[in-house]
Amino acid sequence: MFMRLRTLSIYLFALLASPAWAAMTIEIVGGGANRIPVAAVPFAAPSGVLNPAEVIGADLQRSGLFRLVDSQDVKPAPSEPQQVSFPVWRGKGADAMVIGQVIAQGGNRYEVRFRLFNVVKGQQLLGMSYTVPAQNLRLVAHKIADAVYEKLTGEPGVFSTRIAYVLKRGGRYELQVADVDGYNAVTIAGSPEPLMSPSWSPDGSRLAYVSFEDRKPVVYVQNIFDGKRRAVARFKGSNSAPAWSPDGRQLAVVLSKDESSQIYLIDVDGGAPRRLMSSSGLDTEPAFSPDGRWLYFTSDRGGSPQIYRMPMGGGSAQRLTFEGGYNVSPALSP
Repeated sequence: MFMRLRTLSIYLFALLASPAWAAMTIEIVGGGANRIPVAAVPFAAPSGVLNPAEVIGADLQRSGLFRLVDSQDVKPAPSEPQQVSFPVWRGKGADAMVIGQVIAQGGNRYEVRFRLFNVVKGQQLLGMSYTVPAQNLRLVAHKIADAVYEKLTGEPGVFSTRIAYVLKRGGRYELQVADVDGYNAVTIAGSPEPLMSPSWSPDGSRLAYVSFEDRKPVVYVQNIFDGKRRAVARFKGSNSAPAWSPDGRQLAVVLSKDESSQIYLIDVDGGAPRRLMSSSGLDTEPAFSPDGRWLYFTSDRGGSPQIYRMPMGGGSAQRLTFEGGYNVSPALSP
């Protein structure tokens, strides 16, 4: 669900060969209960250039798992390992710290180096270097935040991913794509009629969404790089709720072409839709399991909206929720 930076060059410059350089073991309990105190020290960088530490610190703090330790009063700010005084940073309450440099390479390109330290043990945990054009410095900062997040929590970061959303402005609807922190927003599609339900392809290159520009809901797939799009579901009645299969070849969509709303499978590159099941109720909100073996959905076939799943290899749907009279919108963890 993210865009890859094709021009990115990555060089490991600090191989963690020593067994003493072990990762920290951190227990995280609750939302913010034991936030990890981390210092994102301002990088040594040319004047007028984005300082990656600002983005890194904001990303980590926004996650809710980290607490930023003030580093503005430490002068000069360390940018090399030999400049780090671990007792000073331990005194400030930091468990981890990030330092780095931005080095001009000519041709409007920069090398960004960073190191992550376990302040408590005085050990380096990670060190990498990225060489990128100036316009990608913010993306590199997000990637560094991803690396720090994963090293300290054991889970992949999402700071370098992008988000898709619909904005209504001046009576016009805009489908926009932006960095996860809202920067670098780009309008992918616009219409005076509603746009809704954006859904990323697994490789992050395309968006499926619903547009009412034909005075009815139609499902489109659009390439976010070249802007090309095609209608993949423009049948009689309503066409809605697109959900990508894990391999990116098919979409599950909700169609009402045969009266009631039912879930169909359709090839992204075209072809006739295939109805997945027959139901006396309304089936909607399809969502694939990450392995593609199951399709989860909402149905009122039992009298009230509940969550069901059906095997993609064939078989009957199974009801999953029984408590409460309104259970909708299944979403699968990775």
